[in-house]
Amino acid sequence: MDADVPLEWQADESRTYTQAETDRELQYRTYRHESGDLRLKVAPASIDGEDHPGYSLTATSYPGLDLSETVRVRTVLTFERCTRIAHQFMDLFSASYDGPGSLGDALEYAYERTRNHR
Repeated sequence: MDADVPLEWQADESRTYTQAETDRELQYRTYRHESGDLRLKVAPASIDGEDHPGYSLTATSYPGLDLSETVRVRTVLTFERCTRIAHQFMDLFSASYDGPGSLGDALEYAYERTRNHR
């Protein structure tokens, strides 16, 4: 699906669709770390209830488990820009991740370097 993702990651799901009330095409993509401990999602910001145009990058630790947590990393205007930020996040996370015990630190490291500093 996405040949240029880092080796430790794989594109999990990818979809293009058009909403009923508009003819603008939207995209959605998720990535999963090989450990299964982290999932990234690039999706229209409106999916998560945001009243903001563009796309959001979110990271979910331990997806599918009761203790999973999702953090919004960044919201930008275009899908392509959000995907580039996701790839940067993946590289940073992979460089810092050293097993389940380091998940929080690796997530924080990647988040701090890709989030929107105001």
